Amino acid sequence: MSPRREPRGSGAGQGPRSAALRPAPERGALGGGQVEGRHAVLELLRARRRRVRRLFATARAHDPELAAAAAAAGVGVEVVGEEEIARRARTEVPQGLVALAEEPAPRALQDLTAGAGGAPAFLVVLDHVTDPHNLGAVLRSAVGAGVSGVVLARQRAAHLSPAAVKAAAGAVEHLDFALVAGVPAALGVLKAAGVWTVALDAGAGTDLEDVAVLRDRVALVLGEEGRGLAPLVARRCDVRAAITLAGPLGSLNVSAAAAIACFTVARHRRVATRERPAAEQRAASPDSPLV
Repeated sequence: MSPRREPRGSGAGQGPRSAALRPAPERGALGGGQVEGRHAVLELLRARRRRVRRLFATARAHDPELAAAAAAAGVGVEVVGEEEIARRARTEVPQGLVALAEEPAPRALQDLTAGAGGAPAFLVVLDHVTDPHNLGAVLRSAVGAGVSGVVLARQRAAHLSPAAVKAAAGAVEHLDFALVAGVPAALGVLKAAGVWTVALDAGAGTDLEDVAVLRDRVALVLGEEGRGLAPLVARRCDVRAAITLAGPLGSLNVSAAAAIACFTVARHRRVATRERPAAEQRAASPDSPLV
């Protein structure tokens, strides 16, 4: 059974007073307003979490699936030539689609600690990951594993550029984001709110599979490409854990490591969900064997 972390301090950011003192999220710094690529645009239309201002498509891309999704979202499609798409696109292969949408609004970090849908918070904290394709791949894996929120550094880090949004293939529409001035300070906020911080560190002596707190409120902390976690960030995490590798290489790309780590947490949580009814039944009838 994993230990249970309770919020530290007086309320851990709860209540109207602390909400009033909470710094307002910074608008305009996250990006995400330009969406390109078929998967990303279709999910933008289907999720309906933010307003789509304009949608440009080539005749080839304007097929029945796109037309139905746009109509259901109340968005008109402007059919244009390949040259117009190329002029507007910010990625190399926009697949004939460019959408201009309202940017996702960053959330206050403390808001992300509540979790989503009744499940305990499951966050990913990226310590200055700068490659937009890596960021997009991390976001795609995060959504698949059930991550509820992502924490990004405000400076020296990839944000929701068109390349990152396209690589995320629609995942942006299902995540909440917080922008923070510094990752070390953000870890302190998460700890105060009762969230376990687990650093992914190739040099750690503990295997991620053996970390008990993955079933609780948890934030996976991943470092930048090449250099990994900053020393201060690693020291401030509650747990440092590694993904055990069988081959001769000593580390994984950050997006591959994030995928493995996110689905490791998801698997631990599924096991906990299955075990809970059995434990409750044993507690109610300790002398009755389970069938």
